Amino acid sequence: MYNTTDFRKGLKIEYDNKAFVIIEFQHVNPGKGSAFVRTKIKNLETGKVLDVTFKAGVDKVGIPNLSFTEMQFLYTDGPTYTFMDNNTYEQVTLTTEEVGDASYYLIENSIAKVTFYNGKPVSIDLDNFVNLKVTETQPNIKGDTSSGGGKPATMETGLTINVPFHINLGDTLKIDTRTNKYVEKVK
Repeated sequence: MYNTTDFRKGLKIEYDNKAFVIIEFQHVNPGKGSAFVRTKIKNLETGKVLDVTFKAGVDKVGIPNLSFTEMQFLYTDGPTYTFMDNNTYEQVTLTTEEVGDASYYLIENSIAKVTFYNGKPVSIDLDNFVNLKVTETQPNIKGDTSSGGGKPATMETGLTINVPFHINLGDTLKIDTRTNKYVEKVK
């Protein structure tokens, strides 16, 4: 069982006999009354988002029956994404809703951890950092770099992020998948 102190973004929980992932949470300690945790949770099977409030330190949630398999991303065919288990060569498909924002980090032949709930693929988890190539950005701008500003850059997957001025077309960048932010230029 998970206690409310274990809550974090991305934690998979069982609530009301269904598997959910915590999208966001906020610990609230009002002046009067007991503390509580306000959460947004997303159903792993249906994608429906619920707002749920738990009593801090009192309420507990279950641990869902999940299994994880590392699979290779093969291709996307419109609204579906196809993955293959490199050990058994079994292929599974997930919908755009199941893949979610992770689609911005998927390049062909990359490895992702596919989450199965009761034997059905429901979502994917990526590494914390991925390397993506810049396909579109403004030319290098000389000028005020002391302010720490940046410019938009579009990556090979369609993701648009803010990057430093010295980044050029064709550069490979390390991106944090949790925050959608530029980390460093890969040599």
